[in-house]
Amino acid sequence: MPADADILTQLPDLGGPAEPLLKVRGLTRYFKLNRGLFRSQRGAIRAVDEVSFDIRKGETLGLVGESGCGKSTLSRLIMALMVPSGGEVIFDGQSVGPGGWSLKEYRRQVQMVFQDSYASLNPRMTVEEVIAFGPIVHGMTHRDAVSRAHELLAAVGLSVAQFARRYAHELSGGQRQRVNIARALALRPRLIILDEPVSALDKSVEAQVLNLLMDLKDEFGLTYLFVSHDLNVVHYMVDRVMVMYLGRVVEIGSVDRIYQDAAHPYTQALLASRPLLDPKRRRTEPPVTGDPPNPVNPPSGCRFHTRCAYADAVCSTQVPGLVPIAKDHAAACLMTVPGSGHHCAPAMAA
Repeated sequence: MPADADILTQLPDLGGPAEPLLKVRGLTRYFKLNRGLFRSQRGAIRAVDEVSFDIRKGETLGLVGESGCGKSTLSRLIMALMVPSGGEVIFDGQSVGPGGWSLKEYRRQVQMVFQDSYASLNPRMTVEEVIAFGPIVHGMTHRDAVSRAHELLAAVGLSVAQFARRYAHELSGGQRQRVNIARALALRPRLIILDEPVSALDKSVEAQVLNLLMDLKDEFGLTYLFVSHDLNVVHYMVDRVMVMYLGRVVEIGSVDRIYQDAAHPYTQALLASRPLLDPKRRRTEPPVTGDPPNPVNPPSGCRFHTRCAYADAVCSTQVPGLVPIAKDHAAACLMTVPGSGHHCAPAMAA
């Protein structure tokens, strides 16, 4: 892609409508642990462990799981803010790296909105300077970049006259997150990674930002990876849901399918943990017990078997892969695999 491409225009679709916008294949990230005088390695945290999935053009894929499951690490790997230990990221049919998209070309098309709206803004730059910075780096004149910043401020619901010359500390949390969204849009990206974008906001502001994101998705033709621990927000926002546990994907499918008929016990436990307004329907016992295992030394076999109410002997020895259950629905659970040896598994077809 030419370096001087007009960044006021979203780049064209190279792979065709049937080609996923993003393919992740075997993506892995280990964090080495060292100790002692000579810094000898004593293990590694398996933050993301051979994760593979697709994001289709124009969809919103939700990524959920407990804290520490690898959601944010996976997001940063996709954004190329971290170097993976293994695996590949393919954007619109081309790999990211040597022989494919350069980092500058890739970040022209993929942007990220972070959870901490204050820490992700430069405190020494005004709002218009923050938004205009990316376009200037990519070759736009200062005048055009500032004009673009003003257009995007209006698009996210902030008055140019009132907010363009303010600094981050002069804004509320919701206003800062709107600025972050405007900055993410400045290069006309095709994919935006939203890493817990509303978790630090109160509920009234949260609803406004969520509605804004949905409106911007239609207006700018965007694709979202929406990372969140709030399953009610995910249900409202996304088309498909991907569930992670201890660095691996355990279930993926359409939002209706996952919320109505989750196949993996971990997904079922997450959904059962949602707060309910009706006191008669509230649970008196936790849906899952115990803490997640140590990621330095995860359990053998299925990583969830140490906390699973349906665990069988085979669960501690056999690693389940993602197996299709129905159209647009797959789970990594031996209970769904015919003839797996689990007492709940369906029989093999004759």
